[in-house]
Amino acid sequence: MFGLPVVATAPFCPSEVRGSVTVPPGASVWQKLKIYVGPGLLVSIGYMDPGNWATSIQAGSQFGYPLLFVVLLSSLAAIVLQCLCARLGIVTGKDLAMHSRQTYAPAVSKSMWVSAEIAILATDLAEVLGCALAFKLLLGVSLPVGVLLTAFDTLFILGLQGRGFRRIEAIMLGLVATIAICLFTQLAFVHSDWPAVWQGFIPSLQALSGREPLYLAIGILGATVMPHNLYLHSSIVQTRAVRRDPASLREAIRYTRFDTILSLFLAMVINAAILVIAASAFHLTGHTEVVDIDVAYHLLDPITGSALAAILFGVGLFAAGQSSTFTGTIAGQVVMEGFLDLRIPCWQRRLITRGLALIPALAGVLILGEHSVGRLLVMSQVVLSLQLPLAMYPLIRLTSRRVVMGEFVNSVWTTALAWSLFFGISVANVWLLIQLSA
Repeated sequence: MFGLPVVATAPFCPSEVRGSVTVPPGASVWQKLKIYVGPGLLVSIGYMDPGNWATSIQAGSQFGYPLLFVVLLSSLAAIVLQCLCARLGIVTGKDLAMHSRQTYAPAVSKSMWVSAEIAILATDLAEVLGCALAFKLLLGVSLPVGVLLTAFDTLFILGLQGRGFRRIEAIMLGLVATIAICLFTQLAFVHSDWPAVWQGFIPSLQALSGREPLYLAIGILGATVMPHNLYLHSSIVQTRAVRRDPASLREAIRYTRFDTILSLFLAMVINAAILVIAASAFHLTGHTEVVDIDVAYHLLDPITGSALAAILFGVGLFAAGQSSTFTGTIAGQVVMEGFLDLRIPCWQRRLITRGLALIPALAGVLILGEHSVGRLLVMSQVVLSLQLPLAMYPLIRLTSRRVVMGEFVNSVWTTALAWSLFFGISVANVWLLIQLSA
């Protein structure tokens, strides 16, 4: 799809595709853009998973458009952090997990690994619940049966083995396009108050004055700035073969920054579209208690007057879950190889992660009922936000050290911005925990 050379027989596990995509001598600017675009797209997929759908649907239905600014600010924070990750991987040739193992004491690095695995499990839990719900909505099966069907997505992973990293990126682009087409078509079926939509992007502390909007804002943050994506991006940028001279590194950083900003901007637009659809279809029509995705699906028909809107909703949700499954598998490989120096086949990693996620997913729907998916999804995203500072801290520290980054060390302003994000997110998490315990 990208029209680029690939390694046809290469598997997609990170350590085995490093430097597999080369830049031809004398390549034009356009050719270089096509070559470097890809890793940001894979990272952005994690920003469109079912957890994002749940937080945005609940935020839009309960509060309307005012929390759109949280989507905007979270996306801007993600762009800053992902650019740091990409630069770390390009300049040093090592990912964040590997740096952490080599920099910190074994007990500390093991704790960081556990935190990263918790984040991956929370993400996979969201993917299980999202795909199970899609099966229920599109096929009419019960939710527990849908959960069990998600166990077979390992076949999807096996089917991607040996496709080459560039072809994998092209497949993921197709899934992202599917999500975007489904959502933007749904926007045509609802009647949005566009002046209020633009107003919603203006930051407002008043919009976060209550415990419930703050809880949802933290969920949106966790769903957007996923901690395991920081490890993932620092690894997959190394699939591009880059010469080690300063000029080549600088060029790679510049093109990768473009890829990151473009991809995460697309993710932001998609997440904002989900919230706008929920606010327009539900909040403006008096359905302010739509907190479950399946309720949103069934209400779309009578509200929009078109059965196609609900079908597109289900298809988009399924595409979101399946695309995130792939990036979650790679992220699991990255953290396992980086923190533990342990390599296992990707399909085995997929089985382990999915097997562990199936247990709480099944327990949740069996104990809390089939209408608990929305609450479980939002809760999983809050867990991600709580884990985020543990991944941000080493990233900011490493990219701010000249002994690690050389001339590509963070500027004073970049360091100040990154630490501001770290403390802001940490304070928000602590505030949320205090609110929940009150």
